Formats: sequence, structure tokens, C-alpha cells
Amino acid sequence: MTSENGTYSVQAVTKAIELIETLAQDGASPTIAVLAQKLELSRNKAFRLLATLENKGLVERNEVVGTYSLGLQAYEMAQHILKSANLIRLAHPIMEELARKLDESVYIAVMSNDEVLFLDMVDSLQQVKTVDLVGKRFPFFTNAAGKVLKSVTSIDFRGRGAKKRNFPDPQQLEDELYEIRQKGVAVDFGGLGEGLCAVAVVVRDYAGKVVGALTLLAPSFRVLQERLEKEIIPSMLSSAEELSMKFGYIKIPV
Repeated sequence: MTSENGTYSVQAVTKAIELIETLAQDGASPTIAVLAQKLELSRNKAFRLLATLENKGLVERNEVVGTYSLGLQAYEMAQHILKSANLIRLAHPIMEELARKLDESVYIAVMSNDEVLFLDMVDSLQQVKTVDLVGKRFPFFTNAAGKVLKSVTSIDFRGRGAKKRNFPDPQQLEDELYEIRQKGVAVDFGGLGEGLCAVAVVVRDYAGKVVGALTLLAPSFRVLQERLEKEIIPSMLSSAEELSMKFGYIKIPV
């Protein structure tokens, strides 16, 4: 482990990143000898790095000519990064409007496997604020954002190792998600922390596919039932529809 400018870095990780960067340059497909020389590594160390990255699908080896290139997993990761960046870019202005209108914290969240990940947040101007959840992950079934995102996908949790994943009662969870799907909004009290209320609605793209969830997070004492039904939920649904339109979604009248 080395230290540069007061920060620590693991040399093997640094070299692995440099290797990926090298393969990403102009569609390069170098041999192991070229990579070893360029990265100032022994052939043995270069081989071990390449073998590890190849095992993870980040690198592919051409067995015929012995050259290396980026693997499909590297491109998939890049697509996820670009998609998240685009989501934040389009969502942030609408989140700012919603946060100012309701004077509560507003997040954009996405599903990652069976967890919900909070990508971005616009804070409120309130003196009493909620905790910052940007970059945090939570099991989907513990909070409104995760539930509203999961409600529009498969909701059959029986036979999927529910006990092993610490899912609550599968039938009860399915019933709750079905109700959320019908209403188009999820509300929870205490799911993300004691004394916190979360309200979430989905955002869709041009194909109707869900790309994320607008989520409001506020102290429970500020989310009275009348305010929830008459102000918060209508405003969030309107903002979600506006953001969805930016992704090309067109709501078809029933």
C-alpha cells in the first residue's frame, strides 16, 4: 500500500484501473507484452491482473492472436454509470422545484438487485432536517422507494429464498406491493429511521420502463394525513410525470 498526497492507494488496484483505461483507449487490443511494458509491470503480474479481470468479465482475450480487449461487463458498467448520470442531470432541476414547493428533502433513487440506492438529493430549508441518504443502500422491502420500484416488477416472492433474504411474510409483502401498484405511490413511517416518513413515486422512460423513484423524506410530525393526501402526493405525482416526459414517456389516457 502506498501513500500519495496524504491518501492511500493499493498498487494492484491502481494498476488494474490503469489497465482498463489502456484497453479503453481507441479500442486498443494489445498483447500482454505491450500491456506489461506500458504499465511497467512484469509479464507475470500483468498476466495475473488480466486473468482476474477476465474472470470478472471486464476483459476478454482473443485466443487466436493473444490480444486483450474490454469485456462485456465493462461496457455494461459504463452504461449503468451513464444512465445514472443522465437520470441525475434530468431529475435534479425537478427535484429542486419539488423541494422548494414542499420544503422537504427530495431524492432520486434506483433499484440495485434487491436494494434501493439513493443517488441524489435536494435538501429542504427547514431547521429540523432529515439525515443525508445519498450513496446509501437499503433492502427494498424496508422503505417506500424500494417498494414502489418493486411494485411495478414481479411481485412473486414465494420460492425465492425469502427467509434467507430476510423478506417479511411473502403473501403480506405481495399484497402490499399490489396495493402500491394500484395507487402509484408508496408511503412508509419509520422504514428509513425512527421518526421519518418517506413518500415515493416512480419515474418511467419512453418505453414505460421504470428508471427510478422520486422520494420525499421528512420528519413524521410534518407529514400529517391531510397534508399527505392534498399536497404531498399530488405534487409528487405531478413532478414524476414531468420528469418521465423528459425521458420521452407519454401517459396514455384510460
